[in-house]
Amino acid sequence: MDEIAKNVFIEERFPGVTLGAIVQSRGLIQIDAPPAPEDGRAWRASLMGMGNGHERVLINLDSHPDRTLGVRAMDCTIIAHEKTARAFQNRPNTFKAQGDETGANWEAIPGLGSVRWAPPEISFASQLSLHWSDTPVILESHPGPTEGAIWVILPEEKVAFIGDAVVKGEPPFLAHANIPAWLETLDYLQGGDFKGYTVISGRNGSVSPQAIRSHADSLKKIHSKIEKLGKKKSITPTVTDKLADSILKEYKAPVAKHQQFSQRLRFGLRNYYARHYISASRQVVDE
Repeated sequence: MDEIAKNVFIEERFPGVTLGAIVQSRGLIQIDAPPAPEDGRAWRASLMGMGNGHERVLINLDSHPDRTLGVRAMDCTIIAHEKTARAFQNRPNTFKAQGDETGANWEAIPGLGSVRWAPPEISFASQLSLHWSDTPVILESHPGPTEGAIWVILPEEKVAFIGDAVVKGEPPFLAHANIPAWLETLDYLQGGDFKGYTVISGRNGSVSPQAIRSHADSLKKIHSKIEKLGKKKSITPTVTDKLADSILKEYKAPVAKHQQFSQRLRFGLRNYYARHYISASRQVVDE
């Protein structure tokens, strides 16, 4: 666990997600949870004794299984955006690991079995502030990766946890994305309001301004290519798969990750196209 500002910590040793912990006088604010049960137990153990207060709360930055599968094991109140809460309403009560091949990190966890979801107990639409000490913790809606994506912002410490708004060295998750909204979010992130901030990606830890610009440029290229496809009358999965293969080449994926990243892009592009370019009656994806 690394302390990136006073009483603000991140943990990057668990696959699939960068976790956060904010120690305040009232208690401990956690950001996301590892998907593997043994990692969840290890994370809980490392948090024991942190903070002077006894309160515990966990914030989900979006509804992705990589950061929400292990939430129930954290045994605390859960906060998320209202659209993330709605996504859970559209899911079965129990998650069954059947290998959806979405390119997510949880799919590489052996013996995951069935897991009961832990839906948010507190949700909000635009902004929510936690005042657990002298300095506030602000939760803000910043859609793009999903409609329910949020950031956790600490203005005094100049730290922002941004979830999947930026991913470094790997392709983004597109299945539930809105790329134009995502690009607006990244423009805001690169503006003056976040000058001097430590920006924490939900998968890659601290990211530099250059990494943010690079990610935005990659999204613009992806969106341009999808828009060209969208002008065609009919598109088969083979066409979006070919697009996925061409995009993957730009990421220079390591051999060990090639299949996972390829599947992530194929799944994401098929469903992105279905949601944004096919009539609502034929949409097949829900969060």
